[in-house]
Amino acid sequence: MHLYLITLEYCAPLGEVDALLDEHKAFLRRHYESGIFLLSGRREPRTGGVILARAHNTEVITSAVSEDPFCREGVAEYSIVEFVPSKAGPGLEWLLDSLANEQGGAQAV
Repeated sequence: MHLYLITLEYCAPLGEVDALLDEHKAFLRRHYESGIFLLSGRREPRTGGVILARAHNTEVITSAVSEDPFCREGVAEYSIVEFVPSKAGPGLEWLLDSLANEQGGAQAV
């Protein structure tokens, strides 16, 4: 498994974004239930959002993002950054352990 930081930036007025918010929340819920999304929230000031996700490859993330109504309707632009975490704060060690186990025992440094 790989971790991904997905950022989105609104490129339309907030009124257009807000009109899609319920549908966007349903999109988030589906991907939390599937295990892909780990954490999400809006940016402050409210210019977009951030999602922490995990998947076997970038194509899974790209496909998920394409399902977002914000993407479909063109009200947000996305950036996807793949990264390999090597350190975790207290309480998040489980995530490093989980990723190491999924990758065949890779060690955190």
